[in-house]
Amino acid sequence: MTYNLIAMTSITYAQKAKRVLNAQKIYCEVQKTPSGYFSGCGYSIRVKDDISRVLSVLRINNIKYKDAVSGYVR
Repeated sequence: MTYNLIAMTSITYAQKAKRVLNAQKIYCEVQKTPSGYFSGCGYSIRVKDDISRVLSVLRINNIKYKDAVSGYVR
């Protein structure tokens, strides 16, 4: 199954993103960032929903993220 992966700036922002997205009925999981994808804090959120919708929710709620990639296969 393919997912969208969003690299977070910290574990705190990853946890906050999960709470905010779940409140919006967007299912997501916090996970360690797979090697070779992003550099940084080491945590990402994995979502199935439309990446532009998810990033919009994060921006509206002032949740910082580093980068995003579509088509991540777990």
